[in-house]
Amino acid sequence: MSRIGRMPIAVPAGVTVDIAENNKVTVKGPKGTLERVLPAEMEIKLDGGQVVVSRPNDLKKMKSLHGLTRTLINNMVVGVTQGYEKKLEVNGVGYRAAKAGKKLTLSLGYSHPVEMEDPEGIETVVEGQNVIIVKGINKEQVGQFAAEIRDKRRPEPYKGKGIKYADEVIRRKVGKTGKK
Repeated sequence: MSRIGRMPIAVPAGVTVDIAENNKVTVKGPKGTLERVLPAEMEIKLDGGQVVVSRPNDLKKMKSLHGLTRTLINNMVVGVTQGYEKKLEVNGVGYRAAKAGKKLTLSLGYSHPVEMEDPEGIETVVEGQNVIIVKGINKEQVGQFAAEIRDKRRPEPYKGKGIKYADEVIRRKVGKTGKK
């Protein structure tokens, strides 16, 4: 049986979980509100301060949806209590990031600065000139926006220039050697 799917989700104090018809789950907490429609086959019950997800049968599709549904609800609970953040580093001579209002301006060696607007519910913070922190309550949106920032200039393997995640390790390659 699904080990992740079976685990109950503890609902911390100050968080309310509402389960409407068609498995529309709304989670309210100190940082905000998240709602999501989850697979209708799964049975989601609020059981005295805990959310329990159960599946109707042992078909392969149900098994895979079981763990997914539980994890999505857990991510919503963690999001409204602690929030999520991703750290990006800008490496390279002359590469820098700046923030003005809701606009993130990246100088990445192109002929023009790259400007990005913060999406709804996502906040970016620039520390120094080369660390960008993407914060939000929705794990999916935080990860997506961080990936979009990274895509503006991916790290290259020779000098390591570009935008990388703080915990990412770049495989370095040895450059060309001259003939003797």
